[in-house]
Amino acid sequence: MTPAARVQAAIEVLDEVIAAARANGAPADRLIGDWFRTRRFAGSGDRRAVRELVYRAIRLCGEVPDSGRAAMLRVAADDSALPPLFDGSRHAPVPIAADEVAADPGIAPAWLLERLQASGVEAAEAAHLMDRAPLDVRVNTLKAGRLDLPEGSERTVAANGLRYPPETRIEQSPAYLEGAIEVQDTGSQLTCEAVAAQPGETVIDLCAGAGGKTLALAAAMDNRGTLIAADTDRTRLQRLPPRAERAGATIIETVLLNPNRETEALSRFAGAADAVLVDAPCSGTGTWRRNPEARWRLTETQLARYAQTQSRLLDIAAGLVRPGGRLVFVTCSLLDFEGADQARRFLARYPGWRADPPMLPAGREHGPGIRLSPHNDGTDGFYVARFIRL
Repeated sequence: MTPAARVQAAIEVLDEVIAAARANGAPADRLIGDWFRTRRFAGSGDRRAVRELVYRAIRLCGEVPDSGRAAMLRVAADDSALPPLFDGSRHAPVPIAADEVAADPGIAPAWLLERLQASGVEAAEAAHLMDRAPLDVRVNTLKAGRLDLPEGSERTVAANGLRYPPETRIEQSPAYLEGAIEVQDTGSQLTCEAVAAQPGETVIDLCAGAGGKTLALAAAMDNRGTLIAADTDRTRLQRLPPRAERAGATIIETVLLNPNRETEALSRFAGAADAVLVDAPCSGTGTWRRNPEARWRLTETQLARYAQTQSRLLDIAAGLVRPGGRLVFVTCSLLDFEGADQARRFLARYPGWRADPPMLPAGREHGPGIRLSPHNDGTDGFYVARFIRL
């Protein structure tokens, strides 16, 4: 593909990304992959170049652009090498008209910016949400020392964290294939450290998904105790057993939950768990570095639904914790509505609990808990609060 053809390809992909964002369709990564699957003539260099253009455009446009062309014109406005490629030649975009308007630049839709500012996230901090994320891994202490780790890493503040350049092909390394390392953001690792899981304890990961945090908890427990990975999503939960086998995590029991009947499936643990982790569904504002088009998909109605779900999950978790036990609430969000305010609402509902902010090597106290952000900590954005049942 010529450079001009790559620009036109990016415009076509962006049209699909924009349509999907408006209709809550497939994510950008999948759309890019699907586009190239039907165009075998494109080489690996073409795929990388088009992908880079698409994500540059997504990161530059705060509001959903009118079209892929408008989004790419925004990129061209910031890159003098691109306008000459709009030359109308074969497979190239048509020339830029004098009255054509590029999409407006920005960090997020206006309503979301207002929410971030109200949560104490100023412009400089919000801007870092559009950075490219590094590649962080967690060294699996259940298998540490068995294989040499890939070169080129640096330590992170997490107890077992390493950081690699974003382009590192870590999933092809022997250490990854043998389960000695797991891809996991440093902030995510720190939220697991906040659980302070100990060998021999009974620990429940109430929103386990595919089990990234569950695996970290199993390592912290040194494969001793009871570790429950629960979720309502069968497809995601089914990914955990093979991951656990690869990681050598033998204490994990998966429990598929029926929505609105979660307490029944976990009744044997009522008032008995030493710790419960609630890594609740949320807006994902803290993960825009990895999923920048997510900010085009979020609505205020969806945000309100997330908050309702978080509140209900906290109520379920509260019934599972023994006296003296711990409840750790986590969202990958920088919005107080599903972070500090949610934690305050929990404490107001449950006077028999107290806040116990975890002492982490990163993050800042924010309300009853700790907030991590790309700007301040070099991690994804997270809110983590820990509560103790009296």
